[in-house]
Amino acid sequence: MKHDSKHAQPQNLKTPCLVVGIFDHNRGDTNLDMLDQASEGALRRILKKGDFQGRNGETLMLYGLPGVAATRVLLLGLGKQRELTARSYGEAIGKAIRQLQEANVARAAIALPDEGDSYQMTRQAVIAAEAAVYRFDECKSDAKGPRRPLTQLTFATHDRRHLRRMQKACSHGSAIANGSRLAKDLGNLPGNICTPTYLAEQARKLARGKRRLKVTILEEKDMEKLGMGALLSVSRGSSQPAKLIVMEYKGGKPGSKPVALVGKGLTFDAGGISIKPAQAMDEMKYDMCGGASVFGAIAACLELELPINVVGVVPSSENLPDGNANKPGDIVTSMSGQTIEVLNTDAEGRLILCDALTYTERFEPAAVVDIATLTGACIIALGHHASGLMANDDRLAEELNHAGEAANDRVWRLPLWDDYQKQLDSNFADMANIGGRPAGTITAACFLSRFAKKFKWAHLDIAGTAWVSGNDKGATGRPVPLLTQFLMKRARVVD
Repeated sequence: MKHDSKHAQPQNLKTPCLVVGIFDHNRGDTNLDMLDQASEGALRRILKKGDFQGRNGETLMLYGLPGVAATRVLLLGLGKQRELTARSYGEAIGKAIRQLQEANVARAAIALPDEGDSYQMTRQAVIAAEAAVYRFDECKSDAKGPRRPLTQLTFATHDRRHLRRMQKACSHGSAIANGSRLAKDLGNLPGNICTPTYLAEQARKLARGKRRLKVTILEEKDMEKLGMGALLSVSRGSSQPAKLIVMEYKGGKPGSKPVALVGKGLTFDAGGISIKPAQAMDEMKYDMCGGASVFGAIAACLELELPINVVGVVPSSENLPDGNANKPGDIVTSMSGQTIEVLNTDAEGRLILCDALTYTERFEPAAVVDIATLTGACIIALGHHASGLMANDDRLAEELNHAGEAANDRVWRLPLWDDYQKQLDSNFADMANIGGRPAGTITAACFLSRFAKKFKWAHLDIAGTAWVSGNDKGATGRPVPLLTQFLMKRARVVD
């Protein structure tokens, strides 16, 4: 979808549909006053009939409003005026966009409300609009989309002072939405299509014709030479070879230290010998959503041409039961030289991530963020609203927390105290790969912290936020918005 912004009074916008926000009890702003004046009071007379109350997400379609250039006017409820946020505005816009799709409206304009920050409101509206029109039907033989899909959305302001910020917001919002779409597409693909080899091919495709992006794919023989015994132990049970995907985005000054994003790329996780229950096991195709978010963030960097250096590292494998698969009690040696007793083969994400973290040392990163659907315990702790955050550096943790708030892609920090480390003690190796049921999310991060001592590091557990189940099953694209906001802030393109 194309997004743009313009300076115009709402009554003069020639568009198939004009979306206008109205607060509860039909309280309006300047946009409503202008439309009512142009229609000689017709709009207020309609509102007095009581069919529309302005509740958040409520809509009412009007046709042929006199004195108004738009063919249709869609009234959109924004709820209580004092409670309006970019987040709630985005939710309302999402409902409006879905109605426009049902009405076969190909182009529409949105009159930006006077309330709120024009940049944040516009950016969140762009992201919400793209999420509302997203469809994944690549694997359907007879996909039927809207007869006339929405292809253009114009954000209008009657105050010229907001225009530059709105234009910037459209650009940023589109890049975040496009990165999220890539992450969703990769996540929604089934495991028989989206294999480690397929992911590697998508990285090469992303870099094609892009001078700022260099892609290197390490094969299993390369990993063997590097001593990545932890990562390779996971892929032993699969016929699909593991890949270590390295994407170097070079948008900053030559020689400046990069930010490294390390994403878990388990394209299917059956649990190995510690096999998972059959119920909802199909959703384990989403175990590569951490890696998919790295793809999405790199894609956003390319679109925005961010002046920053970023390295994306995605260790990719399958975790299946086989005669060669890891067995509980096996001991493997990581690239760092530390040995690991594998007490549960379903705790495999940390095994591939630990070698990827050690590999990342060679880039001398300014900061490292790993992203993984790592523990079911994180869902028990935080539900599906916030991603878990743990870090060995307070300032980096604060950066990510602020980025999550700004991007409406929130995190919640959990402790990473040394007290938890002893739960990983092993009688036979340097450490075990699990620490028991108590504080499972934290002990998983404690495990990774042992491989992140040489840099500032943060861990995002996205097990509860990377996808939704049920009738609306699908990847969410999170935390691409958070990661992109974090990188934009580091690149100083946003406040």
